[in-house]
Amino acid sequence: MLAYTYVKEGTFALLDKPKPVLQNDRDAIVKVTLGSICTSDLHIKHGSVPRAVPGITVGHEMVGIVEQAGTAVTSVRPGDRVAVNVETFCGDCFFCRHGWVNNCTDPEGGWALGCRIDGGQAEYVRVPYADQGLTRIPDAVTDEEALFVGDILATGYWAAQISEITPEDTVLILGAGPTGLCTLQCVALYGPKRIIVCDKDADRLAFVQAHYPGVLTAPPEGLCDFVQAHSDHGGADAVLEVAGSDETFRLAWQCARPNAIVTVVALYDAPQVLPLPDMYGKNLTFKTGGVDGCHCRETLDLIAAGKLDTTPLITHTFDLADIEAAYDLFEHRRDGVIKVAIRC
Repeated sequence: MLAYTYVKEGTFALLDKPKPVLQNDRDAIVKVTLGSICTSDLHIKHGSVPRAVPGITVGHEMVGIVEQAGTAVTSVRPGDRVAVNVETFCGDCFFCRHGWVNNCTDPEGGWALGCRIDGGQAEYVRVPYADQGLTRIPDAVTDEEALFVGDILATGYWAAQISEITPEDTVLILGAGPTGLCTLQCVALYGPKRIIVCDKDADRLAFVQAHYPGVLTAPPEGLCDFVQAHSDHGGADAVLEVAGSDETFRLAWQCARPNAIVTVVALYDAPQVLPLPDMYGKNLTFKTGGVDGCHCRETLDLIAAGKLDTTPLITHTFDLADIEAAYDLFEHRRDGVIKVAIRC
């Protein structure tokens, strides 16, 4: 089968690999129908994810059809259309039982697919712990509508959930990329008083204005003054940092009001510094880390109910055979690209 593979730092290649097989009675084999490219894939390519294993098939955003299921798998069966979760989690350990599935203690737990084990930019993928890692797609939901459920939409849903948003709040989202846009939709579910989205890319801000007309937008320049002018207590009540740069990390705590929650979702290329003397009196609460992607059923139900729709994010579609061109387009952000769908 064709599989896009991490060869070495700086090099991915479309290779012919054996079709995966069941390795455990809790595994499933999924025929991938639609996949996507994530910024995290670019982090792997450029050596920013040390745990990524050369030789693995990359890709962790995908939907498909169950082809085989191990004897212990009970939630899905061959023929089911499924969304694949970015997280691998056993469901049994201390962290899984508390919903902290990103910290699953199983050796294959956490972000495994497309990082430490073969992922889904391929014709087939093996999914460990299929009862946890696969969610049946409702008949009324298309593959395109479900494509981001297991990763960036799960991230946005989790980030909004842990940010403790109330209807009185001004919420600042830093970053209007694909994950930022998913986060925006999930924040809106909580009905905050105001949502402000910041991005340095004027085209991305224009996309927000076109699709979410009630949302305020601003560039990074002068952002703190803008947020103060559009908030009730001297800054944002909740800040969600989804961009992942030194500048946006600094803006996250600077734009927050005292006693605000700052939720850091982004993945950074370098360590960040908390200048505690500068923020000491703000009494901020930071929430950080990888997504606990265990609410895929809920997000699929919200999609089916028309309350979430991420299909406008798919701006380009390529066949798996042309994935090199898709990566080139996505990495260099040409032609107004937001997300690329890969027909596998």
